[in-house]
Amino acid sequence: MFLPEHLSKELLESYGIKTARCVFAETEDEAVEAAKKIGFPVVMKVVSSGIIHKSDVGGVLLGIEGEEEVRESFHRLMKIPKAEGVNVQPMLKKGIEVIVGVMEDKQFGRVIMFGLGGIFVEVYQDVSFRILPITKRDAEEMIKEIKGYRILSGYRGFGGFGGFKGDVKSLVELLVKISGMAEREKIREMDLNPIFVYEEGYAVADARIWKEVQI
Repeated sequence: MFLPEHLSKELLESYGIKTARCVFAETEDEAVEAAKKIGFPVVMKVVSSGIIHKSDVGGVLLGIEGEEEVRESFHRLMKIPKAEGVNVQPMLKKGIEVIVGVMEDKQFGRVIMFGLGGIFVEVYQDVSFRILPITKRDAEEMIKEIKGYRILSGYRGFGGFGGFKGDVKSLVELLVKISGMAEREKIREMDLNPIFVYEEGYAVADARIWKEVQI
């Protein structure tokens, strides 16, 4: 069972996982109201059970300022085939991008994955895996064994290419929370990408979750 982003983030928040909370809107007036409550600038994303990769269909609009731009963006997103509504969320400040995933492995069963985002996962496939459930020590080892850890830890002052160290302690806590959540909620697959890591804390910018169908 696929959970749309706003429901995925609600589930994550219920486990103490910090996200860029989004508001689902089916009309342009609802989108405007949500944007005003959140505060500009905002991000707007298409919502559809038939669209997994929103950016591939032009379904993610960044840095939206003002009511008029919200209305224009709403109509633009709703023209995408199979659109069911839009999500409105705050525009997060940039941090070090990381990804976390949960998936089923044919040999080992359910596993958790961690890596730096962007080019590190797309080109170098610099990720680590562990069989679920994991301990705090497992999480620490997962983070430290990727090649990109030196960037995450502020190697030569270029942490995240922004000159700071990422909050590794909060990432360890995040991985352990996801492990527990995946077990309790019967998560079949999870994709948190990107997660922005800051000097203090982190925020999940985008989330997709598939749960096992309960019969």
